[in-house]
Amino acid sequence: MSTVAEIESAIKKLEPKEIWAVGDWLDELREELWDRQIDADIKAGRLDKLGDKAIEDYRAGRCKPLDEILNDE
Repeated sequence: MSTVAEIESAIKKLEPKEIWAVGDWLDELREELWDRQIDADIKAGRLDKLGDKAIEDYRAGRCKPLDEILNDE
């Protein structure tokens, strides 16, 4: 099995319980890949400007405590 179409076809043949297990595994894999990408972006400095902007906004008083934001909803 090497193509997405072949994998999709194989998954459709599984029992519902097995499909849920594959879905759970895919969720975990996506989270792991996301974490790796964020780590790589941090190490490469791609998030530095965003971090600097957040610190600047915080120091300038342009931020609300999270509980205030959540209570506004």
